[in-house]
Amino acid sequence: MLTNPSFGLLFWQLAIFLILLLILRAFAWKPILAALSEREESIEGALRQADQAKLEMQALKADNDKLLAEARMERDRILKEAGAMSNQLIETAKQKATDEGARLIMQAREAIQNEKQAALAEVKNTAAQLSIDIAERILRRELTDATAQKQLVTDYLQEVKLN
Repeated sequence: MLTNPSFGLLFWQLAIFLILLLILRAFAWKPILAALSEREESIEGALRQADQAKLEMQALKADNDKLLAEARMERDRILKEAGAMSNQLIETAKQKATDEGARLIMQAREAIQNEKQAALAEVKNTAAQLSIDIAERILRRELTDATAQKQLVTDYLQEVKLN
């Protein structure tokens, strides 16, 4: 059941609505719009800061990637140098060991040669001493006889003349 409102009721309702609208516009509308505008500006500022932070993060990430790549290159270089130094030390140690071995072999050869010469000299001395002893014994035996003594002197003189 619908009832038809009267003209007076509609007028007063419209008048109250317009007064309420003016009061709201004067006292509530401006603060609400100001708060909405301030909220919009704060959201835009936050978005700008987020974009700026994103750009800074990308720049920092790029710097970190660059530093990481440089650190890897430095590490590789250091490892390569360490490997080269290790190889050089090994080669130097091998060369020193080879040189020392050659020196020891040379010393041993010289010692063997010296010992050999000393042994040969001792054998020669011993042989000479034995020869002298044998010759002395033979001469004593032969020189006891006068004819043998004359014969020996004659033989020596002939050898001396031949030489």
